[in-house]
Amino acid sequence: MSEDLPLHLWEPVIGLEIHAQLNTRTKIFSSAPNRFGDEPNVNISSVCTGQPGALPVLNKEVVHKTVQFGLAIGAKISLVSTFDRKSYFYPDSPRNFQITQFDTPLIRGGQIETLGKTFRINRAHIEDDAGMLKHFSTFAGVDYNRAGAGLIEIVSEPCIHSPQEAAAYAMAIRAILLYIDASDCNMEEGSLRMDANVSVRLKGEKTLRPRIEIKNMNSFTFMEMALQSEIRRQIKLYLDHPHTPHLELIPPGTYRWDPGLKQAILMRSKESSDDYRYFPEPDLPPIVLTQSYIDEIRSHLPELPQDRFRRYVFDLGLSEYAATTLINEKPFADYFEKALQLCPNARQLCNWITIEFAGRFKESGKTLPTSGIPPEHVAKLVSLIDQNTITGRIAKAIADEMVANPALDPETIIAKNPDYQPNADIASLEPIIDQVLRENPQSVIDFKAGRDKAFAFLVGAVMKLTRGKASPQIVNELLRKKISS
Repeated sequence: MSEDLPLHLWEPVIGLEIHAQLNTRTKIFSSAPNRFGDEPNVNISSVCTGQPGALPVLNKEVVHKTVQFGLAIGAKISLVSTFDRKSYFYPDSPRNFQITQFDTPLIRGGQIETLGKTFRINRAHIEDDAGMLKHFSTFAGVDYNRAGAGLIEIVSEPCIHSPQEAAAYAMAIRAILLYIDASDCNMEEGSLRMDANVSVRLKGEKTLRPRIEIKNMNSFTFMEMALQSEIRRQIKLYLDHPHTPHLELIPPGTYRWDPGLKQAILMRSKESSDDYRYFPEPDLPPIVLTQSYIDEIRSHLPELPQDRFRRYVFDLGLSEYAATTLINEKPFADYFEKALQLCPNARQLCNWITIEFAGRFKESGKTLPTSGIPPEHVAKLVSLIDQNTITGRIAKAIADEMVANPALDPETIIAKNPDYQPNADIASLEPIIDQVLRENPQSVIDFKAGRDKAFAFLVGAVMKLTRGKASPQIVNELLRKKISS
């Protein structure tokens, strides 16, 4: 596809529907286990396989977790909400209909703050999941273990205007679900899936042009790629056929993203709500909540991602990027919180957790929180640097050994290896410092003129000559003494 499209003249309009599988012990309308990874068709019951006469019974924990989410996004919680039947005929839907909420959802409104913007949510409702088709070389089968699992579907307003915004919004939703422990959000296992409705229009236009839907994306990276590809496809169609009616160019349809071909593939023409023949679910009564029930849940909400973000930026002085990196991955944020109790240098600690150690685990697929390295050991490593007990270069070598031997304490590693013990011998350091001062007279002049960077340069030169083994504290003291003498 051409790379010279005038993208700056066009505005993408994106709405996301995020389906999150709730981590309840049992399914939404039956006592069958809600568990991933078991043998096919063992976690099933007469209800979730659609047997004649089987009646659904609502799992109250599904309601509790959904109300938690609604409160976390500042939404309105419906005191009365109802269920509806959504009819469709697919092999993985044993009843040939889905129990969902169409007319009166449990959650209305709400918003997500990320990237310095506010994204509006239209609604969130609960429903049951379908089974899973499994394709083999000579046949296909259906695994109904997932059928009847509780879902929360979160529907945004069409207020997202770039693939990057879409990914950031979805990551923020995922973070909230993790913080309130509503879902494990395991995208590889299908616990979090995203549908995107995409259209484009010329900047300045107020009306919406035809949109298409891209279904069941389970990767933020793939979603960004899919949206970028579809945006370019639609813009090119409009530019190549300026006089063709919009609906002829972009007929509504449901697509899937093919990562190999790197393009969206049409699955079927888009259904409307009439095609699903919604009608009230006759086998379930309305959900009736009290305000005291909602207030009780509100009183037990944990610290939410955006609360942590503000604390990290305004109280701890982290950059917005670093704070976002931490809060979007709850295990990292929790690990950081534990280490922070023993190490007051939040910026340096964040750097070691999200960059230094993260980089060391990149190839293995592990993460620092799952590595076996206790948070207090990372806190101690950073504190040793702050106290000038070790240099940054020595700290990196110690970190390598901590990754190889997760149970080892940094101080134990230092005690066993003389090379990790900084050189504090003034007699051996003085000639090196004298050499650096002789070779860099302009830096001495600059430092005396008030340029602190010049002093940092001199320290760096000494550390380079000592291969990072000189005690930073001793080097600083000797340099200042010699420059001022």
